[in-house]
Amino acid sequence: MSLSPEEIDRYARHLVLAEVGGPGQAKIKAARVLMIGAGGLGAPALQYLAAAGVGTLGIVDDDVVDLSNLQRQVIHGTPDIGRPKVESATDAIARLNPHVRVEPHVVRLDAGNVREIVERYDVVLDGSDNFETRYALADACEAARRPLVTAALGRFDGSLTVLKPYETGPDGKLNPGYRCLFPDPPPPGAVPTCAQAGILGALAGVMGSLMAMEALREITGFGESMVGRLLMVDATSMRFETLRYSRA
Repeated sequence: MSLSPEEIDRYARHLVLAEVGGPGQAKIKAARVLMIGAGGLGAPALQYLAAAGVGTLGIVDDDVVDLSNLQRQVIHGTPDIGRPKVESATDAIARLNPHVRVEPHVVRLDAGNVREIVERYDVVLDGSDNFETRYALADACEAARRPLVTAALGRFDGSLTVLKPYETGPDGKLNPGYRCLFPDPPPPGAVPTCAQAGILGALAGVMGSLMAMEALREITGFGESMVGRLLMVDATSMRFETLRYSRA
């Protein structure tokens, strides 16, 4: 897939990277990436994926912009309050990069629609805020053989990993899946919501940006994948730790 003169200028800092270059940028332009949620994680991830030149971005979200979102969901602005998040995010992406096509999905993801949506894309990012969606999405990505970049946020902490349980690792064994990390969902009410516990807004920016990084790594193939590795971020001490995990 060729780049126009304007795109060559826009992505010049990618093109001079030996690990990306013209072939890598062409892969980014041809890629179809699905973002689940246009909230705290999805907002920065979508911005950086759009800026990087991902050709098609799918966005799944059935919520509207609320004033309390704006402390961390930076793709939306004050004039967007009351608008569907997918609509607001689509407009922001168009302002940022007109070369990116957005496919809006104003639905709540569930077991009944997730497989059909996931199969349309090359890479999937999970920025959802509930375990029901996370399990359904992980199962659908495994069945459809789509890499899943998944992250989670706490009050001052975050985590990130990449799941490709349909492939084998260097040891010849299948890579771990989501249930290897979380065999069972926590009891209802055990995990407080964002509204109940609070969250440091800038932390969502850090983790969402890391999600975009992992998506670009999956698309272009540079560096070492996060498959089988769990990144944990503690914002109170600015500590980043990585743990290895395997198939249960």
